[in-house]
Amino acid sequence: MTTDSTSTELPQQQAYSESPTTGGLADVQLAENPEPRCACLLLLDTSYSMNGEPIRQLNSGLIGFKDELIADELAAKRVEVAVITFGPPQLLCDFTEATVFQPPTLTASGDTPMGAAITMGLDRLQERKKTYDAAGISRFRPWVFLITDGAPTDSWAGAAQLVHDGEARGAFSFYAVGVQGADFAKLNAIAPPNRPAAKLDGLRFRDLFSWLSKSMHAVSRSTPGTDVNLSTPGWISAPG
Repeated sequence: MTTDSTSTELPQQQAYSESPTTGGLADVQLAENPEPRCACLLLLDTSYSMNGEPIRQLNSGLIGFKDELIADELAAKRVEVAVITFGPPQLLCDFTEATVFQPPTLTASGDTPMGAAITMGLDRLQERKKTYDAAGISRFRPWVFLITDGAPTDSWAGAAQLVHDGEARGAFSFYAVGVQGADFAKLNAIAPPNRPAAKLDGLRFRDLFSWLSKSMHAVSRSTPGTDVNLSTPGWISAPG
């Protein structure tokens, strides 16, 4: 899909759970907290074009995300957050419970190796799911949230195929969000065909992360395999 259109709404999702295996406890947090887990992977563009107000607003949004997550007792126990930035691709925060998550202070530099960041993130997500399974921990369908204001500066076709294949088998839900300046033709080619990229209204990162935290609250309070009604994302820019 290579259209440059953007989405003004995001489809409802299921709190889907793949069938886990059981095994020995392989993680201290999992041993101490056996609650089902919802992994949330943030893939954040920190290329030089994000310098200035965009990166400041993104940092502010991350802080608000943490604050809202831990304000909900169940979400705080069930949601795990990881942060990968690009470029270059860096795992700034591995999957950790919301109560322990410390929002990194992001700085803007470099180019936009989006393909490598997506591949790194999906590999890390798969490893975390294996850890849940080894610990006998139930898991909801993970969320992967990509935010960018540009276009990939590396090879991205392979990463797009990983996204499409993972979505098709229910391994995760992938959301792509473009800030002003993003290449929506390429972003939509990466995004799942049933969920085209959404365009952020201005620099409303705080509103975006508030919606994301509320969505995590809803998922964490659901039962795996049931439908989850998500609130309308008011941070999406209208087309035109």
